[in-house]
Amino acid sequence: MRFNEIGQQLRAYRMESGLKAEEISARLGVSRAALYRYEKGEVIKLDTVNRLAELLKISPLTLLGIGVEYYAKPVGYMERVRQIEETSDQILQVFGPICYLISSEQYDNVLAQVYEEAAEATGTDRAIARAAAEQLLNVMISRKRMYASRKPSIIGILTVSSIQKFLAEGVAGAVPVSERLRHAAREVAQREMELIATLMESEPIGLQLGLMAGGEPNGPFTLLRSRERATLAINPFQPDSLPSVQSGVAMITGAEDAVAAHQRVSENAWRDAIKGATAAERVRALAAAARS
Repeated sequence: MRFNEIGQQLRAYRMESGLKAEEISARLGVSRAALYRYEKGEVIKLDTVNRLAELLKISPLTLLGIGVEYYAKPVGYMERVRQIEETSDQILQVFGPICYLISSEQYDNVLAQVYEEAAEATGTDRAIARAAAEQLLNVMISRKRMYASRKPSIIGILTVSSIQKFLAEGVAGAVPVSERLRHAAREVAQREMELIATLMESEPIGLQLGLMAGGEPNGPFTLLRSRERATLAINPFQPDSLPSVQSGVAMITGAEDAVAAHQRVSENAWRDAIKGATAAERVRALAAAARS
């Protein structure tokens, strides 16, 4: 039993459940400090694993890291990805308009404003919505801090259609907000694509970005590799999704067949991708078309 991994998954599923640490510890009959120790990798009994799984409405095997992990909300998935990124040496992202880890501070700022406005619109539930938004933003920003300190290599294969949608709608385009904020979200999207174009031209060490040349993939996925293992993360949630969105089910697995199949897809996509100055020119043309 890998107690550290059990603890990491326990934290991710606890965050997804919406239950507070004190609520779970009270139902288990342990202290909150004990629960936090479990999350940090302290030895945990099988009976406690079973009771925790029942509380969190998941299989005990899932909590033990056997099989596939499923997440129905962005926060649980993002927390689990954050944990895996902490030991990853390479992150390969397929699909999407941007790579969140290299996005700007302005992206996070406008996203926080979108979440705040959306929380205000929920009426009596605004306090719950604000708490959920803060939790998700903290996880995402923690991912950026990790990247800044560790600098794992990133390969990002972006798609034309997702860039066009991002430019047309702006950050968090699916969230209804005021016209003032939507305008700001579109401006940030323009700046993000200029940043992407600049990085495509300069090709800094450890960062490779390209545009998918052929058809769109069935859905976004990420391969995360460390010296010990490779992990596949399939994610239906956009980085700028509302914390409450349930647009699908995210999946994380280390199964060799699943990793190998997605690796082949990504290798073919990267081989055929438009790169360098040609890709940068294409991105800037897409941005110019969106402004006109």
